[in-house]
Amino acid sequence: MTRPTAAPGRTSRWTSRGAVYAVLVIAALYSVLPLIWLLTSATKSLGDFSTTSAFEFADWNLWSNIGDLFAAEDGVFLSWVRNSLLYAGLGAVLGALICAACGYAIAKLDFPGRRVLFAVTLTGVLVPTTALALPLYLLASELRVVDTFWAVFIPLLTNPFGVYLARAYAEAAVPDEVIEAARVDGAGELRIFFRVALPMMLPGVVTVLLFQFVGIWNNFFLPLVMLTDPELFPMTLGLYQWSTRVSQFPDYNPLVITGSLLAVVPLVIAFIVLQRQWRSGLASGSVK
Repeated sequence: MTRPTAAPGRTSRWTSRGAVYAVLVIAALYSVLPLIWLLTSATKSLGDFSTTSAFEFADWNLWSNIGDLFAAEDGVFLSWVRNSLLYAGLGAVLGALICAACGYAIAKLDFPGRRVLFAVTLTGVLVPTTALALPLYLLASELRVVDTFWAVFIPLLTNPFGVYLARAYAEAAVPDEVIEAARVDGAGELRIFFRVALPMMLPGVVTVLLFQFVGIWNNFFLPLVMLTDPELFPMTLGLYQWSTRVSQFPDYNPLVITGSLLAVVPLVIAFIVLQRQWRSGLASGSVK
């Protein structure tokens, strides 16, 4: 008696599903394993790196490493934390607001050159940020703001991709009828944007804010070009400077690893706090 064979379509479906799961597991391991290594390595002293394996916890020297990190070089790491929070926090809020205003204007206001402006914005999305570092440095040099807070902060406020996202969301989330009704009631354009359009665009603005925050927090090349004063460094540049000394001064190795672990924490907090608005923004954009 012969056994019934499974339908070919069902077999191929399970095969394709298994392939998708395998890819997802590989991608998850690729993302999570470096964080696990960072966490285990942050618990080690300098001598533990040669006596323990990569993913093995040591005698939990994390708090000691954190204390050494904040005490190193007269507490300069605290300055780097403060600078990163200013660059990323304030820059993300102001940058998201600017992107929302620009996206709303391109989507809902009728003015000459609107299509050309949007095309230029899309072109800006295609230009890598590293290609703009030298022109920005020359402009900052002309304005005599090199090696200042503003040399890094002001360029970070512009984000063509954020303008593109805000324009797409404003087009879908803000009805023209609501804007016309507000105009009939006598509201000006600024009042319409802040009181009517911006609340409707809030999930999309939060999405732009998250992208802006992550991009600024991880930004490295622009501060490298603009800054020489360690007191103005963000954490990315400061930890990089320390990492270049590891070969000559191994004591910096635990400091760099512990600082890198702490640098991940604000990103995790930002995603946890804003994930509801962010997820609803993505879902609304996909439906509309």
